[in-house]
Amino acid sequence: MHRLRIAAAFLLATLVAGAQAQNYPTRPIRFIVPIAAGGGADLVARVIAERLSRNLGQQVVVENRAGGGTVIGAELVARSPADGYTWLLGTATSHAINASLVKKLPYDPVKDFAPIALVAVLPQIIVIHPALPAANLTDFIALAKKRPGEILFGSPGNGSNNQLGAEMLNIVAGIKTLHVPYKGAGPAITDLLAGHLQFMFTTIPPALPQVKAGRLRALAVAGAKRSALLPELPTTAEQGARGVEAASWNGILLPAGAPRDIITRLHAEIGVVMKQPDVIERLAGAGVEAAMMSPEEFAAYIESETARYAKVVKSSGARVD
Repeated sequence: MHRLRIAAAFLLATLVAGAQAQNYPTRPIRFIVPIAAGGGADLVARVIAERLSRNLGQQVVVENRAGGGTVIGAELVARSPADGYTWLLGTATSHAINASLVKKLPYDPVKDFAPIALVAVLPQIIVIHPALPAANLTDFIALAKKRPGEILFGSPGNGSNNQLGAEMLNIVAGIKTLHVPYKGAGPAITDLLAGHLQFMFTTIPPALPQVKAGRLRALAVAGAKRSALLPELPTTAEQGARGVEAASWNGILLPAGAPRDIITRLHAEIGVVMKQPDVIERLAGAGVEAAMMSPEEFAAYIESETARYAKVVKSSGARVD
């Protein structure tokens, strides 16, 4: 009799969970983006939110909660109820870099979240001021070896994956360039254009008009493959700097403990959106590559990215204020 009661309770819980997932969602969903509005990551969130609002029959409301190098927004989601009504657009910073960069991180990037899917990759490129006598990455590395500590690079801030991309290049190529942090990519690019900096790692959209106008020179894609926006630009690996990969990425996560049926439902719905040709085209126009991973694949990817960036943080001595 006792066993029958346990079996009946388990069956009831399973049926209730299934009904919840089938009826889900019954109210609007908060989609937290831990960075300011504008830029590739914000576009990713808004494109997905627009399509899922239509497909799910409930409004998916994008809410930008910038600050603390993505910490504020990520912590908010980690502390939210695990009911499927609060999502996070996770980034390389929030879920890979901060684990080794922030000493007292108020959330655990693994234990406090349930991964749903990796949805986008934002390739970075290496750009230099055209006054620098380097036609390609090989030339640049040779020049940097002759001028240790003299070549400056900018980034949107300490600990950004833009900075860590350049630090990877320092380590892999055996060169020494110096970091100048800024409050955002815009001011850094402005100073690069003015010649106050010599190079930087950046996502493609902010730099593309300047590259096409000849005001900046692109040396390499810091990723595993070439970009459709700059198909003639070789990768870092193609030019001998294997391992220098600093692409930004975005994925959707829920608070840990979210019902498995809801995770499965959301993953399927997101998968439909990310395969739509117009979505792929719209993101590609902004330098974003649509992607799709299962929850398990995304969890493994976060783990591998965390280990990779931890080595760079340790070797470079990168820190946050």
